[in-house]
Amino acid sequence: MKLHIIIEKDEAGYYTAEVPALPGCLSQGTSRDDALANIREAIEGWLEVMESKSTVDPANFIEIAI
Repeated sequence: MKLHIIIEKDEAGYYTAEVPALPGCLSQGTSRDDALANIREAIEGWLEVMESKSTVDPANFIEIAI
């Protein structure tokens, strides 16, 4: 899975990371590399939580590439 991530340095010097395609999926780090590692973990957690909330039968899933 490929996702776009926005990384910006805030006024306190921390790097913040956000995944626009995953509402509320945010993280930060003291360096750009830390922020990238932390957002990967946040993405995994976000996907696990959303999967656990799913009531859709996985047999009905269809994957498409755009």
